[in-house]
Amino acid sequence: MASRTLSFSSLASAFAPFPACSRPRHPPLRLLGLHLSSGHLLRASTLSTAAAPAPDADADADPYEGVDTVEHLLAPKPTSPVGVTSQEVVDVLEPYILEPRRDRIRRAVQSRSYAVCLVVEGLTDFGNVSAAFRSADALGVQSVHVISCEDNKRYRDNRHVSMGAEKWLDIELWSSPAECFDALKKRGYRIACTSLGSDSVSVYDMDWSHPTAIVVGNETMGISDVALKLSDMHCSVPMKGMVDSFNVSVAAGILMHHAVYDRVSRLQQQQQQKARATRDGLYADKE
Repeated sequence: MASRTLSFSSLASAFAPFPACSRPRHPPLRLLGLHLSSGHLLRASTLSTAAAPAPDADADADPYEGVDTVEHLLAPKPTSPVGVTSQEVVDVLEPYILEPRRDRIRRAVQSRSYAVCLVVEGLTDFGNVSAAFRSADALGVQSVHVISCEDNKRYRDNRHVSMGAEKWLDIELWSSPAECFDALKKRGYRIACTSLGSDSVSVYDMDWSHPTAIVVGNETMGISDVALKLSDMHCSVPMKGMVDSFNVSVAAGILMHHAVYDRVSRLQQQQQQKARATRDGLYADKE
């Protein structure tokens, strides 16, 4: 089964920062052709797509079957679940958002990157998943993936922990490491699984300028043997104390933080080296 993508949006959140006296005269939902009761408006965030349950054997075909979902998310969407395009929603709601809020959204978009992505495999504590998502959003990691190998433990968001971070991320659900890793490798990622094995490389010794998918595993068992075998490399965070591991969401945050900033640093150094080589070449030609 191909991945399912969760696309989160909250109409209610667009109203929160805007003073009532400054709002446009026409209700945005009416402009969108939506006729919801006040009760629905108060619960507009329920329009967010909840985590997809495991499909029934007799259910209709998966609408995302065969779709490369990250590219699908980046392309214009024909319709949303409420019958309007994403751009129509943006056009109508834009006057309701204060300029500081818009500036913050623009800065967040400019800082977003697909060069590093996060994969969580087989987590049973959904609070850990949501905490990792919160760290991903804070660090500008746009793409996150959930491998749920048990149908009864498919991802559902915990917004008390994630603080709404799931609304701003591209979340893809997968049924097995093989499906997830195959798709990510086709997109140009190398797969780095966290492991305490003797073949693990310290995250501080890795070159993060290459697009990398960071994989963290189950709270008790860690990464599955299948995932370890299919990955391109194993990595770990060096431990200085008596314990031999971090909480999984803490480990994910440390890994993403180092990966993002190491990548930026290395790319800047490469650009400086190219500029220096170009300058030296120009001086050599003049001589």
